[in-house]
Amino acid sequence: MELLYLNEGNVKELLDMKAALGVVEDAFREHGMRRVQMPAKSYLYFPTGDLRTMPAYLKSAGIAGVKIVNVHPGNPAKGLPTVIAVVVLNSIETGAPLAVISGTYLTDVRTGAAGGVAADRLARRDATVVGMVGAGRQAETQLRAISLVREIETVKVIDRSAAACIRFREAMADLGCDIVIAESARGACDCDILVTTTPVRAPIVADGWVREGTHINAIGADAKGKQELDPMILKRSKIVIDDHAQATHSGEINVPLTEGLITVDDICCTLGEIITGMKPGRGNDGEITVFDSTGLAIQDVSTANHVYRQAVEKGIGTYLELF
Repeated sequence: MELLYLNEGNVKELLDMKAALGVVEDAFREHGMRRVQMPAKSYLYFPTGDLRTMPAYLKSAGIAGVKIVNVHPGNPAKGLPTVIAVVVLNSIETGAPLAVISGTYLTDVRTGAAGGVAADRLARRDATVVGMVGAGRQAETQLRAISLVREIETVKVIDRSAAACIRFREAMADLGCDIVIAESARGACDCDILVTTTPVRAPIVADGWVREGTHINAIGADAKGKQELDPMILKRSKIVIDDHAQATHSGEINVPLTEGLITVDDICCTLGEIITGMKPGRGNDGEITVFDSTGLAIQDVSTANHVYRQAVEKGIGTYLELF
């Protein structure tokens, strides 16, 4: 028996953001229709970071697998990505592994795609200005996805590292929008779509900085105790989550919920419920909307399956003998 191994280069060759947007939107739709099995991600905590396992089964599509992923903030100093992942796809019929796929770039793209899907459903149709708090790898894929669903003219970016802002501006030059390095986080918040992609554990975006009509993709809070937004922002916003179990444990809403600043009744719905039409998206141009993204295993296995199918069709990758 053989399984297909796809390395990082193979995945980059086979996966683009336009395709990822469609794959991820379909996965959220299945989630909204309650046609997935997806336990909340489990964590192992180390002194230097954490390790997570994320299984999922999409019944209608016949896709199953698990992602194993770490988050180690000190890795860049060692020449490694903060996030390193692999995805294993399994046969529904036998349970046997079909493929082992490098998941680092895949994770970047599928998370960016989720932000793009959310912005398409929740941002104002006339949104042209994006604010980026954080200028790392995830900021890049968020902007690429958003640029596919809105006509972006200006991007305001801020990061604790001036060098990161410069790298971001250079990496995004092909998008053709005006990329401005903001003087402060407050300056970056003067926008139509705000994206936060930092690992902080205390709010870095104040309530008074967010104007009416803004859509926010809150991406950075992906573990218990993390938060990027002043909870008062959530109090005056439509809160859309990716998954209830994960968001309440480790998403942007986890700390405000624990401290009693918001309740589960303040949560509007999941993104999947909006995509299926069960719940409405943006109500009016003055509404503030927040998408609390924790990253779902259904995004990973669906995107990995797309890559796997492309690889088989094009004869890309290496087959390994299992037994």
